[in-house]
Amino acid sequence: METKRQGMVVWLHSLKQSNALRKFGNVHYISRKMKYAVIYCNMNELDRHMAKLSSLPFVKRVEPSYKPFIKLEYESKLDKAKEYDYKVGF
Repeated sequence: METKRQGMVVWLHSLKQSNALRKFGNVHYISRKMKYAVIYCNMNELDRHMAKLSSLPFVKRVEPSYKPFIKLEYESKLDKAKEYDYKVGF
């Protein structure tokens, strides 16, 4: 059974305490220039982890990722004039 995971972006004041983020989930990426980290955790634990992270003194803010809620299947809509040209063979 596959567990549903969701990411969150943690904006930091400094990167010295970035090792402390490991206990909240899998640290996927840390940007040294912009001072943020991307962490993945289970969806059912996301709210609890976000509340704990935002209360830490070295964290500026925490934002959830909306990727699990975005539709990834796209539909193509053809032009009627182009569809006619394809059928005729121009």
